Amino acid sequence: MQTEFDLPKPYHPHARFMVAFDACPLIAILRGVTPGEVVAHGNALYDAGFRIVEVPLNSPDPLSSIAALRKALPADAIVGAGTVLRQAFVADVAGAGGELIVMPHGDTEIIRTAKEIGMACAPGVATPTEAFAALASGADVLKLFPAEQLGAHVVKAWRAVIAKRVPLVPVGGVTPENMGMQVAAGANGFGLGSALYRPGQDVEATTAHARAFIAAWRVLKEGAV
Repeated sequence: MQTEFDLPKPYHPHARFMVAFDACPLIAILRGVTPGEVVAHGNALYDAGFRIVEVPLNSPDPLSSIAALRKALPADAIVGAGTVLRQAFVADVAGAGGELIVMPHGDTEIIRTAKEIGMACAPGVATPTEAFAALASGADVLKLFPAEQLGAHVVKAWRAVIAKRVPLVPVGGVTPENMGMQVAAGANGFGLGSALYRPGQDVEATTAHARAFIAAWRVLKEGAV
């Protein structure tokens, strides 16, 4: 039986983030989106069923996009930033209305800073050592990155030693067609990049991609019941 002894510290995930994650554990990554178009794409994602959206900080004027999304989307949506590479950026994201910090790496200082000001954090991890260090720093979910390199066999191995209440979220190369293997191995959700949104694509394409992912997720969820 798994207990708190399975974790390096008591696990108390961000409440609002977990409500959104439970509603839809697919995290939309709008890399390259601009402030002028972000609301239309965000609304399309929300209407399709998404509840968590991140704007990577290497997008054009990302803080303006985060602020616009936060103002436009309903309160049950979580808006945040991805590709957060420096501790100083955490306060900037919070100032724009973001509630989520996503990183490609497991910088424990960034995790602790985010948690200290009440934000959710999804650090990128690629080894068990990184995973447990991130959890010790307060991570809410573990972003398995890059998923193409790690594969379902790694998810399965990690699931055997990481408490089941801690979500494992593969990111990288995820499509509606390949989610099944990861879910069967123990993945709880996914971060979705270029298969969902590419810079410059129209809202109709975002809508179609979002609906395809939601439909695939529902099939997997129903099959697991």
